[in-house]
Amino acid sequence: MSGSQTPSEMPGEGVPAAQKSSWSSFVKSIVSFSGDLSSLTAPPFILSPISLTEFPAYWCERPELFAAIADAKDEKERSIAVLKWFISTLKGQYTSRNEKLGSEKKPLNPVLGELFYGHWPDRNGRGQTNLVVEQVSHHPPITAYYISNPQKGLALQGHSAQKTSFSSGSIVVKQIGHAVLTVDLPDGKKEEFLITLPRLRIDGIWYGSPYIELTGISYIQSSSGWLSTIDYEAKEGRGYFGLSFGGKSHFFKAVLTAPGSSTPVKRYEGLWHETSKDSDSGEIFTDVRTPKEEVTVGPVEAMLDFESRKLWQHVARGIREGDYELASREKSKIENDQRQRRRDEQAAGTRWQLKHFEHIESDPVYERLGQLFNANPPKEDTYVFMNNRDFPPTV
Repeated sequence: MSGSQTPSEMPGEGVPAAQKSSWSSFVKSIVSFSGDLSSLTAPPFILSPISLTEFPAYWCERPELFAAIADAKDEKERSIAVLKWFISTLKGQYTSRNEKLGSEKKPLNPVLGELFYGHWPDRNGRGQTNLVVEQVSHHPPITAYYISNPQKGLALQGHSAQKTSFSSGSIVVKQIGHAVLTVDLPDGKKEEFLITLPRLRIDGIWYGSPYIELTGISYIQSSSGWLSTIDYEAKEGRGYFGLSFGGKSHFFKAVLTAPGSSTPVKRYEGLWHETSKDSDSGEIFTDVRTPKEEVTVGPVEAMLDFESRKLWQHVARGIREGDYELASREKSKIENDQRQRRRDEQAAGTRWQLKHFEHIESDPVYERLGQLFNANPPKEDTYVFMNNRDFPPTV
């Protein structure tokens, strides 16, 4: 939902007539549920035809901004380029599905070991950007990803999970995990950026038309000491007696501070799903109203059985065509198969082996860079890419 949209005023207004009873039951279960809401089964009409394993592709749907990080001439300019790229990813990650599907939909819950591969081809010398995603845990759901542009010396490694709860008519999502961007420098050294994730609030549940708002603060900490702080709950300005006014959806303010200083060197503000500006000069900082570039993937018939688009193809077709009976039936087949796999593993005393990532209990980069801005929590685990995926050759 964009900043100008508002949900329907009647409860259930956005729900298909044939799905109103299942929607009503779903809302009642949300209100009465005391655990993590991600384990609840959503009615088919509120499901997205896209698996959560495809979501890391949103990090790079503007590959030219990702590549531009490597072209920055110094530490300050690199931090600005990283912030610009990060802000430009937020629309894809959190509002683009509203534009396609009419409202936020619950992504398909990936199976353990589910895979997603893709790339963005080299254009105008920006280099080819490659993507590897693996569902590394099912309970709780954790998705690990690795995005790289070897020609530009860029690599983004991260993982994400969610803890969800219900509060005051909204679903509150605490995002677990982080990302680390590594930049190879011309002198042979590396610069690292620790990227933390904002919290989410999903409103519009009562009306059957969910939409996402970002909340809280996230950080981008460079190993050079430069720090970007992004505030998603900032107000647009000050009125009489210092009172806040504004409050547009998807508004943010960001400040960049130099190593060892708390005084902003650069300030930015605006709507992360449209445009933002340099607060001092008024110059445009980000503009994501132009079309994004979808990730390139291979044909479904050539995919492995556990690749997302092949695994969920019949479920996705049912959802897209409004055939919720087909979607529900095919989804149950996949889920029952997974339950049987877990039972077989338990009986054999074996565990599922990850294909592309290795779990590390404590990420040394997170701990080292997190100390610079007092990250909470002070330690986090990580999943390290094992460099065992052959990418399409650069054309």
